[in-house]
Amino acid sequence: MTHGPTRSLPLAGYRILSAEQYGAAPYGTMFLAQLGAEVIKIEPPAQGDTARAVGPHFLRANESLFFQTFNLNKRSITLDLKSDAGQQVFRRLAARSHAVANNQRGDLPAKLGLTYDALKAVNPAIVCAHLSAYGRGNSRETWPGYDYLMQAEAGFLSLTGEPDGPPSRFGLSIVDFMTGTMMSVGLLAALLAAKDTGIGRDVDVDLLSAALHQTSYPAMWYLNEGDMLGRTPRSSHPSVTPSQLFRTADGWIFVMAQLPKFWTILLDRVGRLDLADDPRFAAPADRTANRDALTHELDAHFSSHPTAHWLSVLQGHMPVAPVHGLDGALDSPYLAETGMVDEVAHVDRAAMKVLANPIRIDGERLPNRAAPLLGEDTDAVLAEAGYDAEAVAALRHDRVI
Repeated sequence: MTHGPTRSLPLAGYRILSAEQYGAAPYGTMFLAQLGAEVIKIEPPAQGDTARAVGPHFLRANESLFFQTFNLNKRSITLDLKSDAGQQVFRRLAARSHAVANNQRGDLPAKLGLTYDALKAVNPAIVCAHLSAYGRGNSRETWPGYDYLMQAEAGFLSLTGEPDGPPSRFGLSIVDFMTGTMMSVGLLAALLAAKDTGIGRDVDVDLLSAALHQTSYPAMWYLNEGDMLGRTPRSSHPSVTPSQLFRTADGWIFVMAQLPKFWTILLDRVGRLDLADDPRFAAPADRTANRDALTHELDAHFSSHPTAHWLSVLQGHMPVAPVHGLDGALDSPYLAETGMVDEVAHVDRAAMKVLANPIRIDGERLPNRAAPLLGEDTDAVLAEAGYDAEAVAALRHDRVI
């Protein structure tokens, strides 16, 4: 189990309320929680975040491993934000917090009192971060939307997969994760300004904008030169060869000769120096123009031995990697060396394995604790805000919490 840095974590002392659900915003606010912020997750009474019910693996009924993925280190309260009494409680909590985050549909933050305009009277320095499918204040703000739709509309699918196959999405909800991270970056930037000025603001990010931003250099090529990047065989780099998958005797290997020196190293270490004298492969542009021929040559060579052999020949000398399944990726001894798999104690599982945060502080992995049960911290959070036991009981009786 990781123990974390010996000094206080960078966000210690910051309190963030988050009316969040499922994956995108929870992923981003989990980074804030792991960096030391007190992230108070606001969930609807009774059912909670819908992510709690996402199977197939559960710790107990409506306590899923999926939910644990995005909510480590947080506190959970139940609160009906649609009720007047719930709004009163929320405003009281916001008055003693630094930020509010949400990933509600674009038209809902204003209706649920989650905006800076709604909260500035009780806390002029509050930062309100909003994550939605298509943003707020535009013709699509009422539209529901999910990661896969953004991958489709932003062009990701058209760039992924084999040229003669159907468009393909990423195997993971990468747009959700990128957008949640961007939201947290924007929130932190606004917190820095609020600390200096005493004035907060709204911060907005949406899935489609985040996805489009990640089209990066292909977008620049198209916008400025009309160059349409398409799919390449073997997941090849669009302009550098060889930088792609090759067949081995027992699977695949990804080789990236991104620099001319790596082309030389590759040929030397695999015993194909003859290819350096082949005019089809003499210069980088020649290798790209004759990618199919080069793939044929190297496929035949790599297929003579298993992946492990070629890794032993190439790793550490040039960029190369095996093509793992999740089992190979997560069972790798290298993860044990770097501490990327952690264990936390959960009431239903004494040693639950989780992924460590990729950020290190003072050379140490960030500490983890299990995600909370639904409403686990409601009484404590309300008591900290000044509600006595009788008031909490009344709120529970009225189903506000």
